[in-house]
Amino acid sequence: MGKIIVTGGAGFIGSNAVSRYLRQGHRVIVIDNLSRKGTRLNLRWLCPQGKLEFIESDVRDAEEMDRIFEHHADAELVLHLAGQVAVTCSVADAREDFEINALGSFNVLESVRKAGIDCPVLYSSTNKVYGGLEDVNVIEEEERYRLDGRPMGVSEQQPLDFHSPYGCSKGAADQYFRDYHRIYGLRTVVLRQSCIYGYRQFGVEDQGWVAWFIIAAEIGRPITIYGDGKQVRDVLFVDDLIDAYDAAAAHIDITEGRVYNIGGGPANGMSLRELLAYLTPDHKSLDCSYSDWRQGDQRAFVSDIRRAHSEFGWSPRVSTAEGIGRLQGWVAQNRELFQ
Repeated sequence: MGKIIVTGGAGFIGSNAVSRYLRQGHRVIVIDNLSRKGTRLNLRWLCPQGKLEFIESDVRDAEEMDRIFEHHADAELVLHLAGQVAVTCSVADAREDFEINALGSFNVLESVRKAGIDCPVLYSSTNKVYGGLEDVNVIEEEERYRLDGRPMGVSEQQPLDFHSPYGCSKGAADQYFRDYHRIYGLRTVVLRQSCIYGYRQFGVEDQGWVAWFIIAAEIGRPITIYGDGKQVRDVLFVDDLIDAYDAAAAHIDITEGRVYNIGGGPANGMSLRELLAYLTPDHKSLDCSYSDWRQGDQRAFVSDIRRAHSEFGWSPRVSTAEGIGRLQGWVAQNRELFQ
């Protein structure tokens, strides 16, 4: 089995990917600074699962990234998942957001280039690179917003419009990953991810709303809805996301240098209100309040995922109902992690 490098490998998405690769027999190099809530718990969970090498380091440290990637230049896959993940945090500290997401991603690319690594290098970008979609009409319905005239969602042809420091930092990295294929021949793939949820997501109020609502409902924490709760996202279970990573890497002769929207698609669109209604039909057991809209929040975003299906055969397999049920079961079985 081969060697896989995962930056941010102790985070929510990273730990799920690393667990899969360890169970498949791969040697996995995890680079993480353990700054996120839950990362130490995830690392302890991962350690017994296989051939894991953990390096506590920060992607902002260019010299350290050079050393790590040069030492592991025989990697067969690189997943760059490390990042600052919340729009609210980017507004509060735009410099730190830039240094982690833009400069940190640049450091990873440079280290891969210097080390002569020729394997697939996948970047977890975001739908926030499309901004507020001001050119797309949004129709307000009783419990959700809907994109007018976009039944399949927003495609990769949508003009980029970086909105919020987070959108700028992730968008800059997104474009660097594309250009390092064009200029230096790196085998990069950009995956513009929508709302991902699943196991080992220690969701909080400003990031990971599906997990946060489920956790709050399970342990009796109050929920704040920013805006009117009709915001819609196409949600994607984490297992489907890792399937997309695997498929994009397996078809690297087609996918290198390309960008793909990766989300639940039109079949898995859900508003905040709809999730609350699904969790507790009578609403009586949830302590919910409403507050002002947050900067950079899109009223509706649904990914058009047809390019991914056409070019490397990927489509979501886990329905919203099944995925939410899986996550509810995991949270209920692990209440002690959230108390």
